[in-house]
Amino acid sequence: MKIINPDKCVVFFDFDNTISTCDVFDNMLPRFSRDDLWVSLEKKWKKGHIGSRACLEGQIKGLSIDKVSLNKYLSGIKLDPYFKKIVNGLSASGVKIIVLSDNFDYILKRIFKLNGIKGVKVYSNKLKLGRDALIPIFPYTSDTCHICAHCKTKNLLANIGRDSIIIYIGDGRSDVCPAQYADIVFAKDELLEFFKERKMTCFAYKSLKDAYDFFKRSFA
Repeated sequence: MKIINPDKCVVFFDFDNTISTCDVFDNMLPRFSRDDLWVSLEKKWKKGHIGSRACLEGQIKGLSIDKVSLNKYLSGIKLDPYFKKIVNGLSASGVKIIVLSDNFDYILKRIFKLNGIKGVKVYSNKLKLGRDALIPIFPYTSDTCHICAHCKTKNLLANIGRDSIIIYIGDGRSDVCPAQYADIVFAKDELLEFFKERKMTCFAYKSLKDAYDFFKRSFA
């Protein structure tokens, strides 16, 4: 017997450290940055002195990387092995799957293609590739909040109906706001700390196997 109606369910995933086994963009910085400016920008962002857009713009400006080097780096990125299983299972049940990321579209789509991930809608910041530089574009910033470069809440609300069952899976600061709109939350790291501090209900998870087991029970 199905516990959740798949026709009404929308599952939102964060990408870095949720679907991927590392923070893909952060790991690029020590490898491809021309200097250590990215370190001070990261510290300012963590202290809340700047938003993630200002942080990302400054860090990307400091990168020295071309398309060949970027693609070679992305080919080595590992995904949680249960993500593909979740996508295949939920898609077969007719569940809508959306990825919300403060990373960049080229990076996510390239990794998904390399790992055979299909049929997943992605909302993220955008990236143009120059000869030896990356050019960031931020189409989903908020007019009223400058914490995140990509306002995940805006795209979450745009993809649900009045009676939608919202499931959110994430780990970080950019997931805090959108996760509060969800009926069911899987959280770890900063997101888990936020929910625990406010005594809000969520499922703590270590890997996507925990979410996979939940979906298997709920949509079987």
